[in-house]
Amino acid sequence: MDYLTVALTAVGLAMDCLAVSLSCGIVMPDFTRKDAFRLGIAFGGFQGGMVFLGWAVGRSFAGYIEDFDHWIAFGLLLFVGLKMIHEGLENKQECAHLDIRSAKVLVILSIVTSIDALAIGISYSILDSGEAVPLIDAIVLPALIIGLVSFCLAAAGGVFGSRLGERFGKRMEIVGGIILILLGVKILAEHTVLA
Repeated sequence: MDYLTVALTAVGLAMDCLAVSLSCGIVMPDFTRKDAFRLGIAFGGFQGGMVFLGWAVGRSFAGYIEDFDHWIAFGLLLFVGLKMIHEGLENKQECAHLDIRSAKVLVILSIVTSIDALAIGISYSILDSGEAVPLIDAIVLPALIIGLVSFCLAAAGGVFGSRLGERFGKRMEIVGGIILILLGVKILAEHTVLA
């Protein structure tokens, strides 16, 4: 897997984190840089961890689906991308009246924003099936990159969210969904039209 694809995937996945952290920054009174750091650690850690978990689960059945793995990867990315676009078009506040200083609330938000990363991890395992790729290249570095990008955007989103309107956050979620769908189309094209 090339690192440009990983970086674009990381940005796409992190749009959920950015949107939620912007919302949190908007609705929380006295939002501090410590709160932003807390958001970044939680969201980045869960994003990277879920990618790794999805990859580990996917590796257990990847050998059975090699002939149509690119369709599964495309389907997962399309599903995640459309879900993000739909959520971006909805007019709801995901963090209204939620205090991210509560560990329970922070864990729940982290899980919600990282479910898509689980699907991405599964698609990575499918795409790497049949190849002798070192573990560090197959999943460790991609999971770290995704986690780091999510950390940065979530922390920045919290800081800027205390100053910006919710509209910006929703737009970023839509952009993230479009990026993931385009990556799915790219993968499908590489395994069918361009093969």
